[in-house]
This record gives sequence, C-alpha cells and structure tokens, in this order.
Amino acid sequence: MTELWSHRTQTKQKSKALLGGIIFDDAGIRMIPTYPTKNRVRYRYYISQPVRRTRDEAPVGSVARVSAEEIEALVVKAARDQLTAGNSQPLDVSDQDAVTDYIERVEIQSKRLAITLKANEQSGRQSETIFVPWTKPPMRRFREVILPASMKSQARARPIRAERRAGLIKSIARGRMWLDEIVSGRSTVEDIAARQKCSTRQINMTVSMAFLAPSLVKAAIEGRLPRGIGIAELRDAPAEWSKQYEHVGLSPTAMR
Repeated sequence: MTELWSHRTQTKQKSKALLGGIIFDDAGIRMIPTYPTKNRVRYRYYISQPVRRTRDEAPVGSVARVSAEEIEALVVKAARDQLTAGNSQPLDVSDQDAVTDYIERVEIQSKRLAITLKANEQSGRQSETIFVPWTKPPMRRFREVILPASMKSQARARPIRAERRAGLIKSIARGRMWLDEIVSGRSTVEDIAARQKCSTRQINMTVSMAFLAPSLVKAAIEGRLPRGIGIAELRDAPAEWSKQYEHVGLSPTAMR
C-alpha cells in the first residue's frame, strides 16, 4: 500500500505551479496542478477539475491536460515580450513575480493560448488579451530518435520525455536571453543571479546552453534526442560542436 501511495497522482502537496489559480480550459473550467511520480521523478501537469474528480458527466474544454513546464514557459515569455515591447530594458522580475503582478488569466484553447494581462492605473496600461499559437502535442507520435553511438537498433531507442524536453528548451532559451543581456551590457552575471535568487555558477551553467550546436538545439525542439540526454548532460559542454556530440554519446554524422 505504501508503494502504491508513493506513485499516485498528488495535488495537495505544495508545488511549483506558476499558474495555479489563473489557468482555465476553453470551457471556463479551472485547471489545477497535479503530478504523477514515477521512479522518484515528478511530472507536472495542469488538468481540468472534472478530470481530477473523475466526473465523466461534467463538461471539459477541448484540452483537459497540458504539460505545466511547457505552458508556463510559453506564458511567461509571451507576457515578458508584450510588456517590454518598444523598451530596451527587460522585465526585471522573477517568473513568479511576472505571473503574480502582470497576468490575470490564462485560457488553454485548442490551437492557441489566450493570456489576459492585468491593467495598471499607475502606468496607464489597460487590461488586454494576447494570443500565442499553440497546439497540444499528439498523445502518440513517431519520431525518428537520434541513436546513441553505442546503439544500433532504432526500435530500442526511446525519445526524450516531454517534460524533460520542455525544461531543456526553456533552459536553452534562458541561456540565450541572459547571454544577450550580458553581451549588450544591460546586465552582469551578478545582476542576473541576484534577480533569479541563485548563484553566479548557476547562471554561468545556464548561459553555456547558448553555445550548443544548432543541430543539437533543433533535435531538442523536435523531440528527437534519445532519453537520458537533458539539461545536466548538455550544460557546460565543450565549445567545439563535434566534441559536444561525443560528450553526450552521439555521432556527429547522426546529427545531419
């Protein structure tokens, strides 16, 4: 019983849900954070409340379950881009503060996200809704996974998990954004570390993701990296692209 309990879907414990309380499906039903735990790894999602309560007769929107990390990254980036449009300075707040201070509601629609930004009397900003193109990845999709150098059979290769892929893409995007801030002189490593409330080493490790080979980045976006390759394996990789492939056990020829 204890073993089964540890693997059940849990919602009552404290989570890192950035959009908790403000995310809805397109039927107007609140979506709540949840996570299944498998092999001690937590996978975060937002699901419509009727799905959590297993009420089959209750209406749900066109999308009833989404990856939390993927949606959070899209929402925060879209809000930052909209709020800083026309300004040279980035929005100098944490992701949590950006959501709390500027985002009123997020609605998951079948082909886009509708993000409502809060009005601000001091700045004269009106409440507005922006739309971000998005479609839910199909439940089952064949992807030609890049084979590690030690593996010969495509049938044995498993693709990177969706949650890990979303985290990897988010880390690459952050690394590029922070590198741009540093190169342009808008911020220093120390400034970013203070803003993110982490160490300068953490910032430097994330910035290193901006120097990944384009083919590795493309494979990550397409979900073609094999399972076992993620942020930890790609951080602080060698500068030379061919050595990056060797670093994670991939053949440069397989990346073409």
